[in-house]
Amino acid sequence: MNKDFLQYQAQTSPYPLGMEVSHAKGSYIYDTNGNAHLDFVAGVSACTLGHCHPEVVEAIKNQVDKYMHVMVYGEYSQSPATTYTKLLADNLPAPLEVTYLVNSGTEAIEGALKLARRYTGRSEIIAAKSAYHGNTMGSLSLMDFEERKSVFRPLLPDIYHIEFNNEKDLEKITTKTACVILETIQGGAGFILPKNDYLKKVKARCKEVGALLILDEIQPGFGRTGKLFAFEHFDCVPDILVIGKGMASGLPVGAFTASKEIMHTLSENPKMGHITTFGGNPVIAASSLATLNVLLNSNLIADTLRKEALFKSLLKHPKIKEIRGKGLMLALIMDTPETANELVLQAKEKNLILFWLLFENRAVRISPPLTISEKLIKEGCAIILALLNSM
Repeated sequence: MNKDFLQYQAQTSPYPLGMEVSHAKGSYIYDTNGNAHLDFVAGVSACTLGHCHPEVVEAIKNQVDKYMHVMVYGEYSQSPATTYTKLLADNLPAPLEVTYLVNSGTEAIEGALKLARRYTGRSEIIAAKSAYHGNTMGSLSLMDFEERKSVFRPLLPDIYHIEFNNEKDLEKITTKTACVILETIQGGAGFILPKNDYLKKVKARCKEVGALLILDEIQPGFGRTGKLFAFEHFDCVPDILVIGKGMASGLPVGAFTASKEIMHTLSENPKMGHITTFGGNPVIAASSLATLNVLLNSNLIADTLRKEALFKSLLKHPKIKEIRGKGLMLALIMDTPETANELVLQAKEKNLILFWLLFENRAVRISPPLTISEKLIKEGCAIILALLNSM
């Protein structure tokens, strides 16, 4: 399988991990040799309820038996998407009430940027240094990593950058600014939390100058940080919320949510300001609805903070200099990039799945399914500590 994988699938790096996957269940991925790999990554935070959660699988199968695709987004009323967006609105603070369903997190970012420019009539967009919002052209334009951007120029104009948690930079938000877009918790930069009411201060500055605040919750959303959405920890409601990854427990999905007043501007002058064929797909919406119902009707979100504490109590080692993040969105900051790299690679040989972060080369990602048991957390942490002791 790996030979064909390398021959016929476009590759994202010269050295893919190349596990030949047979099946996955709960907190494990099984390879074609029958080995069970404990998953501390959850598809990079996408498999919120683990692999093949029975309620999600049942919802998908039930929907497949009814219909899979009938019309482009926004033309027909379809129960899975309608029920889902209503439940989402019921569990979001005002004025976040209308959701546009799309195919991925990065498409949701693109839609949110278009919405902000359309609503404000302004072109300037302010993003954070070391941010990651996706890899399509608009999302890529938000990065400040020139080595990743230069070969794809020209990109979107009128993009400017501020430093996350730097209050002095808020002066750069002016009456020319359409929106400020931030990750609620910076992901690729090393799971960096906002400090000293930073998000509230950004929102206040945006309100002062008539700009919109977009919060990217593609990764921390849907219970991963111990709240349904991470912005709830920081007492800051965005004007536009961007979500994705874990909202469908492993199926491709994204969305952006705003007030009815703001969102309405995408429907006229011009009509179809954003359009997608498969956004709101009924099978994926059914999976999203099942995921949200499980989260809302269980203790998984509250248990996330208890599991965070367990990880932090166990993972104490001279080579681990810091553990960043919140809930089950954690990053081990190692003593050197070499230690981080070796830990990921050696853990693979011990059937424990860890992964890197995009920009912080000393970081090792720990973002398991929210359903992971304390027993499996202890087993995985024991493997990590044994590997570090052997280095």
